[in-house]
Amino acid sequence: MMTRALGVLALAASSFTIQAGAEPPVRNAYFGDLHVHTKYSADAYNSGARTGPDAAYAFAKGAPLRHPAGQTIRMRGAPLDFLAVTDHAEYLGNVTALGDSAGPSAETAPGEVTPNFVREAYGGAFGRALNAGEIDPELGNESIRRDAWQRTVEAAERHYAPGQFTTFVGFEYTSAPDGMLHRNVIFKGSRVSELPFGAYDSLNPEDLWAWLERLRSQGIEALAIPHNTNLSRGNFFQTTTFAGEPMDAAYAKIRMRNEPIMEMTQVKGTSETHPLLSPNDEWANFEVRDRSIDEIKGSYVREALLMGLELQHSQGFNPYRFGFIGSSDTHNTGGSYEEPTYHGKIGIVDGLPEWRLAILDEENPENNRRPGSTTTGFDWSASGLAAVWAEANTREAIYAALRRKETFATSGPRIRVKFFAGYDLDAADAGRLHATGVPMGGDLEARPSGSDAPRFFAWALRDPSSAWLQRLQIVKGWLDDGAPQERVYDVACSDGLEPSPDSHRCPDNGASVDLATCDFDFDKGDVELKAMWEDPDFDPNERAFYYVRALENPTCRWSTWDANRLGLPLRPEKEPTLQERAWTSPIWILPRTAM
Repeated sequence: MMTRALGVLALAASSFTIQAGAEPPVRNAYFGDLHVHTKYSADAYNSGARTGPDAAYAFAKGAPLRHPAGQTIRMRGAPLDFLAVTDHAEYLGNVTALGDSAGPSAETAPGEVTPNFVREAYGGAFGRALNAGEIDPELGNESIRRDAWQRTVEAAERHYAPGQFTTFVGFEYTSAPDGMLHRNVIFKGSRVSELPFGAYDSLNPEDLWAWLERLRSQGIEALAIPHNTNLSRGNFFQTTTFAGEPMDAAYAKIRMRNEPIMEMTQVKGTSETHPLLSPNDEWANFEVRDRSIDEIKGSYVREALLMGLELQHSQGFNPYRFGFIGSSDTHNTGGSYEEPTYHGKIGIVDGLPEWRLAILDEENPENNRRPGSTTTGFDWSASGLAAVWAEANTREAIYAALRRKETFATSGPRIRVKFFAGYDLDAADAGRLHATGVPMGGDLEARPSGSDAPRFFAWALRDPSSAWLQRLQIVKGWLDDGAPQERVYDVACSDGLEPSPDSHRCPDNGASVDLATCDFDFDKGDVELKAMWEDPDFDPNERAFYYVRALENPTCRWSTWDANRLGLPLRPEKEPTLQERAWTSPIWILPRTAM
């Protein structure tokens, strides 16, 4: 029996099941990583990476891997379903070639390729490529780039096993003139560009989109996935073009055609929102990097979604209608998705616990373990994963899911989440959700005033290798007389609890963690959370978006695991625990006249 309470249509545990084969098409959840660096990336090689794309694919399929810091790493959980190696386009493979005594860089390299030589020879050149679009002709050997690109393509083809494991050919475009404007380019199939498009081709991302358009006219399909918007210094989400000119509908169309999804969580932090942007969201302070307000504004995806509503309202177009994924941005060839076995991001910089927990001597940098380093990696995260709902584990099906934005992000665990909106959603027949509503990433037209509000179906299933689920939330953004607003609603609570009608929050379920052992409660939290929800504040005349956020019970952050292993006190700069989570792509509600 279904009863309405507090804006939530509470579902009895036996009211429905997710039935395989009940709806055409049947879509399953697949998890992967679309942001992996190997030895072909100049910065990864500089930090000790000596393994290439073949090793990256093998690691994703469950094999062990030699870490640049010397230890063997391996995922404890299940293998990934899909992966893309996305080495930096700038100087692709050039640094690796320095270590080949018979290769074309032999005359440039000394008798022994030392880390100091690599940093001195390529560190400055790599930075100038990213920041100024400059290329050093003596170091940027094009034949080496072509060879590395060909090897990257061949490795993806070798490891592609339709139905079992999907590979995508990709690279990273690494423009950073004033903050990160990086994108990963993912090709749909075997037809790819002759060479990657790099920052020294153009620092302007709009030129990357034009390049993708030209490829598309030749029958080569690809998309770009922005990442680390949290480190863009406020430059990622603007109301003008890269050149400072006014945006228009054509700009919005080409941006969304080439960038339909956003990587909003990874090792360098989570870009959902920030406490200074969302002061009424108690969960906004999740793996964020401290920045000034000037750098925060224009750098987080929830604010960008709201900005898109404003532009649609005032100018008739929206360049920020994107979906969500996560990925790792590992520079170790293998991603670090699990807090207890976290192995860092960049090899010999943060590959061991004692290195990650060290405190930098900023006044006397020569005293640091790695002189000149500006980080130990303490602020970095064991995140994240890309996930899609697709008909099959194939390039065609997964790429189509990326295109239609039926995607979600997780901070590492394999939490499964579904999100649908519609007027005729049937809680007793979840197998027909695609037939009666729109999934995450879609648009739903509001009905005229006086009609029923749409229903939202939210569902999450626990990762059996992780903690139990604590709460299921719907995040809403909308315009009120043209002004952006946001609100978080808890729509399903664990342990038989119910959200308050006033605060729209679940009571605390009392889940705790033993910081000395990192053991967490086994008697708190749920395996599955679900709700059929109606927005108690719905206005059919408002433009709005909604997305789901699922939270686990608290568990130890990787830094707590590391401190316990080394017998060190916990550093106060970060909370000792976190709540792993998943985020769905939004659903946009459009006023009737907007269709």
